[in-house]
Amino acid sequence: MTWDPETLADSINAAIREGISPLREQPPIGLSRWADESFYLSPESSGTAGWWETRPYQRAIMDCISLDDIEVLSLQKCGRVGYTKMIVAAMGYFAAHRRRNQVVWQPTDGDASDFVKDEVDPMLRDVVVVRDLLKSAPDKKSSHNTIEKKSFIGSVLDVKGGKSSKNYRRMTKDVAFYDELDGFDPDIDHQGNSTSLGDKRLTQSPYPKSIRGSTPTLKGSSQIEQSISHADMRFHRHVPCPKCGEHQELSWSKMQFDDHNPVTTRHVCEFCSYPAGYSEYADMDGLGVWRAVEHNQTDGTWKQSGYWIDESGEDIVLRDSSGEVAEFPRHVGFWIWGGYSYDLSWPAMVGEFIDANEAKKVGAIEQLKTFVNMRLGETWEEEGETADEHALYMRREHYNAEVPNGVQYLTAYADVQDDRIEYEVCGWGSGEESWSIDYVRLYGDMSKQQIWDVLGSRLRKRYSKANGDVLDIRLVGIDSGGHYTDEVYKFARKQGIRWVIPTKGSSQRNQPIASFPRKPNQKNKVYLTLIGTDTAKELIYCRYLVADPGPGYCHYPVSEDYDEVYFQQATAEKKVKRYTHGVAYYVWDAGKRRNEALDCRVGNLAMIRILQSRFGVKLRDGDVMTLPQPIPARPPPKRQPSRFVRRSI
Repeated sequence: MTWDPETLADSINAAIREGISPLREQPPIGLSRWADESFYLSPESSGTAGWWETRPYQRAIMDCISLDDIEVLSLQKCGRVGYTKMIVAAMGYFAAHRRRNQVVWQPTDGDASDFVKDEVDPMLRDVVVVRDLLKSAPDKKSSHNTIEKKSFIGSVLDVKGGKSSKNYRRMTKDVAFYDELDGFDPDIDHQGNSTSLGDKRLTQSPYPKSIRGSTPTLKGSSQIEQSISHADMRFHRHVPCPKCGEHQELSWSKMQFDDHNPVTTRHVCEFCSYPAGYSEYADMDGLGVWRAVEHNQTDGTWKQSGYWIDESGEDIVLRDSSGEVAEFPRHVGFWIWGGYSYDLSWPAMVGEFIDANEAKKVGAIEQLKTFVNMRLGETWEEEGETADEHALYMRREHYNAEVPNGVQYLTAYADVQDDRIEYEVCGWGSGEESWSIDYVRLYGDMSKQQIWDVLGSRLRKRYSKANGDVLDIRLVGIDSGGHYTDEVYKFARKQGIRWVIPTKGSSQRNQPIASFPRKPNQKNKVYLTLIGTDTAKELIYCRYLVADPGPGYCHYPVSEDYDEVYFQQATAEKKVKRYTHGVAYYVWDAGKRRNEALDCRVGNLAMIRILQSRFGVKLRDGDVMTLPQPIPARPPPKRQPSRFVRRSI
């Protein structure tokens, strides 16, 4: 083919224009409009793949994220309102539309890695205007495309875990995102909290932006609660009543339903008492408005301050009570709860609330705490739990046999001290109703094999029911966290690693009661299990308050081993508030009181959870005969040194 000079020049110019088109400056638009035009929901990270469509309640939040006048945005939220997708869209927006350097912090390195794989990488692949700016193809690893760093033409995105102070150094950024702020440590390497460390990376930017979002946790220690309390202006969503048209906040207290039937759920208008159904909500939200509110310290309510966000034009505008345009402040806060969600209906929320209240009746408070945090978007206020040792002591009862008929399985847990081993045998029935069966103290030289042999022999004791059924201890836990760790591991290997489970307490909050590994660890060849001690103690103390036999109730026998000392130890700890650099948090504290009985109860709870989650045990209604226990690795020793005796302290 022959090209004349003019045609060749036109072709070259067209190719150049197409090649540099991603670099051409575009008129600035808000994040919500950009997302509606360019953002795509990837199938790996979305329930429904397809083009993004901003929901009415999301628009002002998103456009405040992209507004240069606002330097800090705090969002206290529930689950299922699309916050993660909003910030992923914002990352694409700041890379493709504003050419700004960004960093995202997640609570841990693992969270950061998962966030990149689940959210960032699919976005880079599917959002064309962002993909075209990548210095390296999204499916190829290079120095420009790693788990922690994504390089674009004109900007860089870093994704970091937030537990180490080193992850906040040596960066100069324009935009900082903090995802699930309440999941961050309150004091990172004794150098301050995450936002104080991270926002230092923004000081040289002409347009600094700190975006903080989270579901809240504990009142007084919630970092998103503290952040939003410092906002210059806080906004709540108001929607009109379908009947009278008056704008009001959706409120959990205005949700009404009949006879514990979630299907009947309605939101009752505070002005005309019209009961709006969830099917009417989308239309209400379409006419909604974000209004600034002020906190009334006297009655704890929020009142409108007169400022509101006008979303009627292409760009959002802040207006005062007279309708005049006002300037957005430096720091804005938004609060939103599950009543505004398009992905969680009002009847579904009520169903969760009913279930949580039923669980609370049997001492399981975790569901209600989760509901308050994840659905209402509110902090949970701890009450400094304690328990009455005398009330528990007076609860003791005469069993009709070693093991009452309601018991289906037996567990044991041993607490190792410098001069003794204390262990408790617990029986478990339907709904984790529990029976204390046996409490043993073995004294001796812990460095000698004899006492460990005695322990192994005692734990193989068989316990009888009144009907003649005999139960073995199905699973044994033993503390390996502080005393004679090597001896504990040796004991577990000798007795059988799937029967004796060494444990360590986890100091992190909100950990599972038992994190049983899939494989023995390579070094010691045991199933070392982490126990979420705070989580377990909160549940146990709630169960102490269950007044009637049934799910969650704790039974104790009339026995010399279950004396006043036992109950003093079982209730030795109290939840108290502590502060680190002005940040409040709660810990369980025994003071100088001995707490071995409580530790044994915590360990037994972990063992029954392991049996249910990993060994297929079912706690059924009624009296069910236990299955045979696994065969230990070796038979018990025949000799029992006489100097090791069972006695009370």
